[in-house]
Amino acid sequence: MTGATRTHRSAVQVRAFRRGTWQPSADTVALPGHSGRLSLSLVPEAVAVADRRRYEPPAGSLPPAARRKLIGTALGLLDRGTVTVGGLGEQSAADFRTALWETAGIPAALTDRWCGLLRAATPYAVEEPDGALALVSLPGNTFTCLESVLAEAARSAAVWVRPSRREPLSAARMVAALLEAGWPPERLGFYPTEQSALRTLVGLTDRQTVYGGAGLSAAVRTAIRTGASDRLHVRGPGRGCALLPPGTDPAGAVEWLLPLVAGDGGRFCSNVRTVVCVSEEEVSTGRGAEEAHAATRALACGVARRLAAALDAIRTEPVDDRLPLAAFRVPGEAGRCARRLREGLGPGDRMLTRRPPAARGTGGAEYALPALALLGAGAGPGHPLVGREVSFPFVAVLAASPAGAAAVAAGSSFVHRPRGGAL
Repeated sequence: MTGATRTHRSAVQVRAFRRGTWQPSADTVALPGHSGRLSLSLVPEAVAVADRRRYEPPAGSLPPAARRKLIGTALGLLDRGTVTVGGLGEQSAADFRTALWETAGIPAALTDRWCGLLRAATPYAVEEPDGALALVSLPGNTFTCLESVLAEAARSAAVWVRPSRREPLSAARMVAALLEAGWPPERLGFYPTEQSALRTLVGLTDRQTVYGGAGLSAAVRTAIRTGASDRLHVRGPGRGCALLPPGTDPAGAVEWLLPLVAGDGGRFCSNVRTVVCVSEEEVSTGRGAEEAHAATRALACGVARRLAAALDAIRTEPVDDRLPLAAFRVPGEAGRCARRLREGLGPGDRMLTRRPPAARGTGGAEYALPALALLGAGAGPGHPLVGREVSFPFVAVLAASPAGAAAVAAGSSFVHRPRGGAL
């Protein structure tokens, strides 16, 4: 083993799916929230290498129309059906929601919403499949990234799914739902591994989609430079931002911004992490420049205060159905995450949300509470809290010149602007 955790012999083990069957492993990692009673099988690198050596492209065809129908059936099963997950046995829709809440802190309201988003994003425009063995390595923040699994299933000879060790249950259920729908088992794989084995999987497969934070993205991208793969698609941090023009109404801005910041538990890469209040056109010196800077700073303060109050009003429990928050299941992790965020505050920065950084819920749940930082004068794209992605709602608000705003936007994959100019 390399970092895996041996769990108790009586632990229920979520199995890997390889070579057409669900298989247990001697290497496991305990899932959070169950005191070691639920574990995840880990596939050693040597086993994955051996599987690739034995792999042969599946015989026969699975035409686009058939794939499209099976994917639609599988999505219905994922959301509302009963499927057989290796190691867990039959799992109903209610069982799935309970398991996600107990292990990953994802409330049923988010599970319902994310299943709906997956159905809306189904790749119904299925293209003629090629002969590739594809890999999709998933994140732990949201299971809507299963969209990439379905996209690769739609166009590849076979797809191997590498789940997050933090939240593997949705990926296991997706594989089980595809099998239940009638997907040929030789065209699927469920390969949980240590993070150190990811580069090996990249090198073993023909086409890859890899999700992860900045550190993981940088590490995996080295595979491109070393020639391990020229078909690697890395989906790293989105660092979503919103740009507010001069004259924006602060109250209207907050109504627009709140779901962008706190929607989906703040776990999407498209969530707004930075709000930039943009000054008038560049004026380098003189009274006009002073007035422009003062007006922009006043806008930033007004938006920040109102948005902080709105974030403070979001409930943890009972779940706020409009803006549900996800819980943390690793003891102390919520507090550590919130403290690391506050370590990024510099001179002149202020945290305007008033609640404690973290709170306890029922059944051992812990929450990192939504947070907002108003950054001091002169803050720009190099500030450690600009574009900072955490697994709960957080946003930094700052005033900037047009050039400064453009620099923040240049580092963001998702740039939100109010429709029709000022709100």
